[in-house]
Order: sequence, then C-alpha cells, then structure tokens
Amino acid sequence: MTEQRMSRAVARQQATELVGKMTIDEQIGQLEYDAPAIARLQIPAYNYWNEALHGVARAGTATVFPQSIGLAAMFDPALVHDIGDVVATEARAKHNVAVAHGDHDIYKGLTFWSPNVNIFRDPRWGRGHETYGEDPYLTARNGVAYIHGLQGDGKYLKLAACAKHFAVHSGPEGIRHGFNVAPTPKDLHETYLPAFKAAVQEGHVESVMAAYNAVDGVPAPVSETLLTKTLREEWGFAGHIVSDYGAEEDVRTAHHYTASDAETMALAIKAGCDLCAGHIAQYLKQALAEQLISEAAITQATVRLMTTRILLGLHAPDAPYQAIDYTEIDSPAHHQLALKAARESAVLLKNDHCLPLQREQLKAIAVIGPTADSTLVLQGNYAGTPSNAVTILAGLRQAVAPTTRVNYAAGCHLFLDRVEPLAQADDRETEALAAAEHSDVTFLCLGLDSSIEGEQGDAGNAQAAGDKTDLRLPGHQQQLLDKLLALGKPIVLILTAGSALTLGGAETNPNLKAILDVWYPGALGGVAVADLVFGKVSPSGKLPVTFYRTTEELPSFTDYRMTGRTYRYMTHEALYPFGYGLTYSHVTLSDAELTGERAHQGVAVTITNTGDTAIEEVVQVYAHVDSDLAPLHPRLVAFQRVALAAGASQRVALTLAPDAFSVVSTTGDTLTPNVGADVYVGIGQPDARTVALTGTEALLLRREGQH
Repeated sequence: MTEQRMSRAVARQQATELVGKMTIDEQIGQLEYDAPAIARLQIPAYNYWNEALHGVARAGTATVFPQSIGLAAMFDPALVHDIGDVVATEARAKHNVAVAHGDHDIYKGLTFWSPNVNIFRDPRWGRGHETYGEDPYLTARNGVAYIHGLQGDGKYLKLAACAKHFAVHSGPEGIRHGFNVAPTPKDLHETYLPAFKAAVQEGHVESVMAAYNAVDGVPAPVSETLLTKTLREEWGFAGHIVSDYGAEEDVRTAHHYTASDAETMALAIKAGCDLCAGHIAQYLKQALAEQLISEAAITQATVRLMTTRILLGLHAPDAPYQAIDYTEIDSPAHHQLALKAARESAVLLKNDHCLPLQREQLKAIAVIGPTADSTLVLQGNYAGTPSNAVTILAGLRQAVAPTTRVNYAAGCHLFLDRVEPLAQADDRETEALAAAEHSDVTFLCLGLDSSIEGEQGDAGNAQAAGDKTDLRLPGHQQQLLDKLLALGKPIVLILTAGSALTLGGAETNPNLKAILDVWYPGALGGVAVADLVFGKVSPSGKLPVTFYRTTEELPSFTDYRMTGRTYRYMTHEALYPFGYGLTYSHVTLSDAELTGERAHQGVAVTITNTGDTAIEEVVQVYAHVDSDLAPLHPRLVAFQRVALAAGASQRVALTLAPDAFSVVSTTGDTLTPNVGADVYVGIGQPDARTVALTGTEALLLRREGQH
C-alpha cells in the first residue's frame, strides 16, 4: 500500500531546527558533497556522491542493467520504473550494510546522481549513451519513470534522484569545463529543457545537477536565470541543487568568470546551487568576511540539504527501508529483470530471411570480433560490478546444441592495428577468416566499449576525450568486416555501442544477413543475444537516436542549434531512422481514430500480428501542427509497447502528450495555435525510409482547428 509521503514542510521544519543548532562554520562544512560528522548534534558523516544510471554503480557487486541508451530503446517506461525500483532496493541494502559497519564513504549514501536527461543531439558525444536518446518526449517519459522508481512512493524517499546536467549539456567533452552555449530561445524551450521540467513537475525529483558549461555567458552553477528563475520560480522546484564535480572550481579557472573562489561560492549559493561537488566551499568564510554573501543564504542552502536527508529518513527511527536485507543485492529475481531489459533493448536493424536461426541445424558457428568475449562491453560506463557477466561468446556457446562446434577468434583489436604488441598488424585476421570458413554462420561482434566512448577522463581515447570523431568503426574493424564478407558466407553482425555507427556501405552487402544492435546490454547481455538470435524471443527494441549516414551532413559538433539535427530537423535521409526496429513478424494497423476531448486527446488503433511468431511491437504516434513554428518533421507524441501472439489482434488506446499540438515560438513561448494537425499512427516515423525498411506505412489522421 502506498503510504503518504512525509511533507516537505514538515521535513524543512525539522531541518531548520537542526541547522539552527549549527555554527556557521559547521553549516559551511555541510555544503560539500563529503559532509563531515557533527558529533555534538549526533549527525554522522554523509557523502552525497552516488551513481545509478543503470544499476548501483561504483559500489561493488550489483545487478547491471543495460546502459541508459538501451533502456530508452525499450520504449517501455513501465519497465524503466521497475528497474529504478530494483536499483533503489539494492542501493538501500548496500547503504544499510555500510552504515552498520560505520562506513560513510563515497558511493555509500542515498543521494544518487541519476538520471541523465540531457538530449543526445549529436552522435559524436561520448556520454550520449548515458541518456535516453535524442527526443525530448521519450527522454521525459523515461526520466520521470526512472525517478519514480528510484524515489519510491512510501513515507520516506527510497532514494533521492538527481536530474542532470542542467542545462544544455552534450559535449564536446574536451572543452566542457569552459564552454559557453548560447541556444536560441526556441531550441532551449523546445528541446533542451522539457525533460528537466518533466523531472521536476511530474517526477518530483529531489535534486538537480548544474552542468559544467556556461549558458548565455553564465556558468551553470552560478546562473540565477537557470537555478532560481527557471527551476525554482517558474517550475516550482523545492529540492536541492548540486554542482557537477569540480564545476564550481571551473567558474574561476576555466570560465574566468570570477576573480576568486570566494566570489564563485557566493554567487553559486545566491543563485541557488546548494551543494558543492568539489572542495571550495570553505571559501564561503572569506566571502562572508568580504560581505559577498549573508549567513542567511548559507543557512538556507544547509536547510535544503538537511531537508533531503530527513525526507530520506536518515534521522528517523521508523524508516522502513532500513529493513532491506543484504540478500536483496544482486539477487536472481533482479538478474531476470536485467535479462528482460536486455532482450527488449536490442534493435534488429536488418534481417535478410536469416534470423531466428535453428540451432539444431548448425554444425559449426564462428564467433568473431573484439567485443565477442568482452565483459567491459556489457557494462557501459557508470556501472556496478556484475557477479554473473555472460559475454556474447559465452551466451552463444551455452545456447547452441551440444554437438555444435564453436570457433572463436578475436579477429582484431578494438581500436589498435594488432592484438599482440610484438606481432605485425592484423595479427588475428587469418585466424578469423579460417574460423568463418569452417562455420555455417558467423556471429561478428563489432563496435565500441566504454574505454573509448564515454566521459572525459574516463574513456581512453584521449585525443577525443571520450567523444567520437566520426561514425566509422574504430581500428581495423571495418577491414575485418569487409574481408569476412568477401568469403561469401552468411554473417550476423552483433553491434555493441552506445551511439550510431556506420559500416562503410556494408549494410547492403548480401552476405551481411542480419544486424542486431545490442548497445551495452548489461551483465546478461550474452544470454539475451542468444535468446534473440535463436528465436526464444523476438527483437522488439526501437532506435532512440537517428543513425546518420555520415557526420558530414551534421552541423559542427559545437553548434547547439537544432537545425539539421535529430529526426525532427534533419534534412538528409537517415541510414536507420529514430523509432525504427524490426521484429520476427509483420503487423498491420487499422481502424485508427482520434479519441477524447481536445484538451485530452488520444488515439485508438487496432494492431494485428499477421505472422506465425509471437512478438512485442511498439505503436508510435507522431504529430505535425500546421504552423511555421512546428519542427520540420512530425514529432513523437505517444507510444505503447504491445505483446501480440501469432495471428492476434489488439485494440490499443494511447493518450497523446499534453503539448502534442503545441509549438514553441522564436522567443521560447509555448503556444497552442487554433490550426489543424496531421497525426500519424504506425510502428515508426511516417517517413519514406521507415516505410522502405519496415514495409508498414503509418496511418494518417487529421485533426482540424476550431473555427
């Protein structure tokens, strides 16, 4: 049963009384992420830094779910919510164990700096796989679901979630610390802010993280416009705000916006940034001495932080989550949920009458590629430690018939020209060719991992700081693919990456029979791959990002204007469109109609599985308003995952987004013009490329304006 949440007013009153007993020095000490204990007030040490993008991260053994971009590909916010709930359970169990042993270190608290609801606007961004993709609506729905899962619905917060990185943050990684973004008001309010607004107003997220970059010349952690006027005054945010790690130091050292750290901290606190994820909060003493800030402002920030801790039940004897046991961590039930997510997240990009394979008919298979036997590629970044990692090679080996021979070869290094340093270039190529020659089918595992795609300082491709320079396969992977295709034998490509990749034109090669994009699929990724290719389940994921043909068609990476970007504004044909993904069957749509009142518009449609395979499909609704202010192309306004037995039909009712027929003006105002709109109901975008790839055309409904 849902228990009424402790009111913020009550928690704030308790926090105010507690903070009122602190000296100003003690208050200042509480404003850094690694807050010290105050023994005389029975306040233990508390570290605010914890991570949980797709499982409890950096805190030892935990269930590792697919990376966030894979969770987005599920188009299944209900499952995202359930994953958030499991993550919160494991996090509470870990916290309880740590506290019982007097351990208050980093990654042991209950304030988690997740989810990342930035928009994946450019496929070169290394951290894009931490997000829910390129679409504001899909991002908002998943972000809200994950926040609800993490924070729970009991008297106390199960965890305190954090929407990051506010705002307008998506690379390049190498210049993020001093980069200024000047988005148009339209792009700001149409693309970059909606998911944060939903996180605050629908998700009731407890925390928001200020980004590294500046917006319109003001570094995010000291931006009164972002943190006070937008977040608190316009949206009604009542939780606490934290800086990204070291972002407040950047205000002076990288942005050169202030002359001293004392000035920075004064501006940050006054702008509404309560918690310093860094180590310059002590300069508030200097700021007080220089009369740059008042004690009242410092007290207000401290009260906000203590309010969060009280809402978490950290000071309450009746907090029920304290009973969550160690055995909840990494449990078999949680593994099954991770497996379900890995299956749902995989996107079938191509299938030339190949999959699913009949395992009994295979005498020998080849499993080739630098990611085939990699556990790192399962995890993505900001991951926990899996106790049960099943690589793609291991998953396929377990799934084939006992008499089937499995021929394995690395084929090439992930990004270097050789595997063994003392060998010549392409030292594993002939082994791979031989393995393929002696097999009925080759599973070729290519792509990236978090060692070369990720955050600045974490990813190893130092020259790009974790970003990509283009969409090509790294190292000699393309060469390996081309040589294997030249053998004339069937290849199933298992693509692992957190972003869009291209295959140098090989996508249309007749020997490339199937392409399955599995992202960074979590600990049981190998089991999921085997389940999918051998038909235990049908692929059902959809692309949460556009796969472009080349970066040459895109604006500069540093250009934050949406013109030419994402499915809503691109002018070229996609290689694989946003919302696209095949299954092992075919569906038809019929009898679509608009339903409900104009203020609460919906769509109903009948979907029929015309094949002989049980599938899950995602019904998608796109709308385009008759206005020059509308995005160039129809935008996603509703979606629903549907399970269909072979030959089955189902009537599906979808509620459209409240702003489905709104537009954003050049000044950033949201308007609902009294004009008509086209509404498309399908299993992907209503574009020619999607129709060509799926063979299914969206149904068109017309919504007329009122006159």
